[in-house]
Amino acid sequence: MPRVQITETILRDAHQSLIATRMRTEDMLPICAKLDKVGFWSLEMWGGATFDSCLRYLKEDPWERLRILRAALPTTRLQMLLRGQNLLGYRHYSDDVVRAFVARAAANGMDVFRIFDALNDVRNLRVSIEAVKAAGKHAQGTICYTTSPVHGIEQFVSLARELETMGCDSLAIKDMAGLLTPYVTADLVKALKQAVKLPIHLHSHATAGLATMCQLKAIENGCAHIDTAMSPFSGGTSHPATESMVAALKGSDYDSGLDLPLLQEIGLYFYAVRKKYRRFESEFTGVDTRVQVNQIPGGMISNLANQLREQGALDRMNEVLDEVPRVREDLGYPPLVTPTSQIVGTQAVLNVITGSRYKSITNEVKFYLQGRYGRPPGTVNHIVRQQAIGNEDIIDVRPADLLKAEMHTLQDEIGELAASDEDVLSYAMFPEIGRIFLEQRKAGTLMPEPLEEAGAAAGAQPGSVPVEFNVTMHGETYHIRVTGAGHKNQNLRPFYVSVDGSPEEIMVETLEELDASDNNGGRSMKGSRRPKAQAPGHVTTSMPGTIVDVLVKVGDEVKEGDPVLITEAMKMETEVHAPITGKVTAVHVAKGDTVNPDEALIEIA
Repeated sequence: MPRVQITETILRDAHQSLIATRMRTEDMLPICAKLDKVGFWSLEMWGGATFDSCLRYLKEDPWERLRILRAALPTTRLQMLLRGQNLLGYRHYSDDVVRAFVARAAANGMDVFRIFDALNDVRNLRVSIEAVKAAGKHAQGTICYTTSPVHGIEQFVSLARELETMGCDSLAIKDMAGLLTPYVTADLVKALKQAVKLPIHLHSHATAGLATMCQLKAIENGCAHIDTAMSPFSGGTSHPATESMVAALKGSDYDSGLDLPLLQEIGLYFYAVRKKYRRFESEFTGVDTRVQVNQIPGGMISNLANQLREQGALDRMNEVLDEVPRVREDLGYPPLVTPTSQIVGTQAVLNVITGSRYKSITNEVKFYLQGRYGRPPGTVNHIVRQQAIGNEDIIDVRPADLLKAEMHTLQDEIGELAASDEDVLSYAMFPEIGRIFLEQRKAGTLMPEPLEEAGAAAGAQPGSVPVEFNVTMHGETYHIRVTGAGHKNQNLRPFYVSVDGSPEEIMVETLEELDASDNNGGRSMKGSRRPKAQAPGHVTTSMPGTIVDVLVKVGDEVKEGDPVLITEAMKMETEVHAPITGKVTAVHVAKGDTVNPDEALIEIA
């Protein structure tokens, strides 16, 4: 039996699971020299939600993070999580974009590509695997483990054989929600070892408190590679602790050979780092066996909690957890992993918040039911499908076969803002936030969200005004940075501030006067207040979000049910429909605006 090899997840999945993917590169670099000495089989440090988080929240270039960590970890394999034809976004990309992304990732230092498809549809893995092999890198085919009436060991063994045939170098069991139990793990690994010759890696979250036992059973049955996390970021929705598993195997036939005192030094470093990110801590850090029912993966649940908090609905989390398995059944039992976890989770949130199941259906659910993500594992609820897409045709081919090459189009769209192919690919993954990032980078206004809550900014003294903080007003959150103040002039003092990266000058006499001005209908930080939704023809949203597109203008005739807006909330897009038949008399929103449920966004008479 060979030594057990360890993939360390501290730089990606561990903090994705516990602090909503907020760890910054500056907190990774000081410990890289020690991480590089350990002798891990690989260090997972890219992919998953890190790309999105870097652009959206941290204002870091994810490609630059890859290059920096490559230089800081010269002797350790770097590993990423790749969503097959979805890459790192939430839709399928054309084959030329997939090949370009893999090629650039490899050129920038990536060694191991763990490739999965949320539906275990191998048609969506082929091009990614081919691209990794063409780059001379390690292609790890992945089984997304789940339980349902249509999933079992027989289906997973069949999938493993297909992945081996496609040229994968190794095979990963991705237990993203912590659903595996010890004896099922033993049976699954035993069956896979008999069916394929590939090395087997086990990735299991500790959500239900079973992952360490599952890893031990997997090792005893021939799995020589496990994923762990440094102890300060282990447990809960993360992974088994690295130090614990190294200690457990020490002196046995499976001894990892890793230096436990060195690992403990590294652990102490991350113990201090985690304290900096306390505002992003998951509410779900202990053992939660409910995952065996709701199947929400470790990487999603902390983000879901943050998103519900932003909607002012965290107290309804239990309702959402109960609704998730019902939505999953309606959609044919997809494994819950990005993007299907977001698709199912967001629809469950909408069903709960609107008070009516499928009253509002996200565009992603519509695309899923049309077959644009691939083949559902089971039979979908035909009533829900009819409600979502009517009599539209169902796609039965590989979805990407219907996509034209798009790299040239993407290059034209982003234009001179893109200084490299990597910039074009960042825009491709997340068009809205990618463009904003590139615009702010060009203007020199990139500003990450603060680590501390308002009133506790770094350097702020008790009783003083913090220079950088978040303000929530009327359900909208703004990132405020005070950059200076002028002399009083006729009882007014100019304060120079940045609001969400845009410079502003605000004339203030007292905080009380500013508050009274706002209460009397004065100018808010992002423009004039919208009228309160009252009339039957007032178009509103179900939850706070951002306007992605406005589909009508003043004077347009619309019918009840026609789409008039597209909004984005919790990373999912939703069409907003006309509540009545009539003429559009007012439009109070534009693309990019943030909106709230009590506002009249469009008026129809």
